[in-house]
Amino acid sequence: MAVQKKTIAVKEFNYHWKGKDRTGKAVSGEMRASGEAVVKTTLRRQGINIASVKKVRVPAGRKITELDIAMFTRQLATMLKSGVPLLTAFDIVAKGHGNPSVTKLLLDIKTDIETGSSLTQAFRKHPLQFDALYCNLVQAGEQAGILDALLARLATYKEKILGVKKKIKSAMFYPTAVIVAAFVITAVIMIFVIPAFKDLFSSFGADLPAPTLMVMAMSDFFVSYWFLIFGGIFGGFWLFMNAWRRSEAMQIFMDRLILKLPIFGEIVKNATIARWTRTLATMFAAGVPLVESLESVGGAAGNYIYKIATKKIQSEVSTGTSLTVAMQNANVFPNMVMQMTSIGEESGSLDAMLSKVADYYEEEVDNAVEALSSLMEPIIMVVLGTLIGGLVVAMYLPIFKMGAAVG
Repeated sequence: MAVQKKTIAVKEFNYHWKGKDRTGKAVSGEMRASGEAVVKTTLRRQGINIASVKKVRVPAGRKITELDIAMFTRQLATMLKSGVPLLTAFDIVAKGHGNPSVTKLLLDIKTDIETGSSLTQAFRKHPLQFDALYCNLVQAGEQAGILDALLARLATYKEKILGVKKKIKSAMFYPTAVIVAAFVITAVIMIFVIPAFKDLFSSFGADLPAPTLMVMAMSDFFVSYWFLIFGGIFGGFWLFMNAWRRSEAMQIFMDRLILKLPIFGEIVKNATIARWTRTLATMFAAGVPLVESLESVGGAAGNYIYKIATKKIQSEVSTGTSLTVAMQNANVFPNMVMQMTSIGEESGSLDAMLSKVADYYEEEVDNAVEALSSLMEPIIMVVLGTLIGGLVVAMYLPIFKMGAAVG
């Protein structure tokens, strides 16, 4: 019977070292390793005469975001273009970053490169931060000897994608925040304010208007079952988000539903097409073959409907079908996108045409978000005014009625 060996994860630490290189020049840096002996062995192999090695405590940092990766990519591209050596560039970016989590990540990658890994291999060890698209573009840059240019293109791509995402979030944030605030204000009025009016009205000894009775009944329900109402809303929201993250069927259903929403659906669709065309343009311009490019494009689109469509397009393109025909068969792209793609294929400038399509749809998203923001403000004010004003009027009706009777 074979005995299965248990793999033990080796704990690593950060070490700061000082020494002299083969020419006698003073050098220093940081390395992540399992012990001081490993650091010394690695440095000796690099021809460094070690003066000191000290363990460095790295404070816990916040989560690494897409913006952190975009900033790192831009900084690395700029330094490589200026002639700064790769390992030195990693040292500079790592030490200058305000997030300790990014510093640790970059020092880990630098250590992998120092021990003989390529930049692509080092990035592939961190799939949460560097996806397949990122690694494929870096690999293309390393193979073609144009790493600085590819990193600059990748940084531009990430900045544009983040810009579109930010605009979508800003369009969603305002109405969501107002709806939450309206619910909280309504709950406070129902639970604390209306019961005080109810005690006052009980001393009147007169029949109350129907709107007042209805609001008081709603208040009684809120007071009696507030924990069920809040628990049901937050619990339902948590279950819904959990199911959305874990269930592929739920993700497909929600992505299809979002695309069909009035106003918001069109914005999301335009943003998805912008991401899809921008990703494909970036990959194709980097020299990645079309079939391989489509492998990364589907996941980068951010919508399961387009991910499924991209798999179908990839399958057809791999059997010799043109990209334009395959996109027509997928039936998820507007005519303008397919016409521009067709022109790009015929003229041999597919990446340029797709970039123009991405620019157009990014501008459409900008205009739609701006128009939506200006439209939502008066609508939300009317809804809030009607809701809160209706509650106030309903509670003051008996007082007005009593005043009229006395007059």
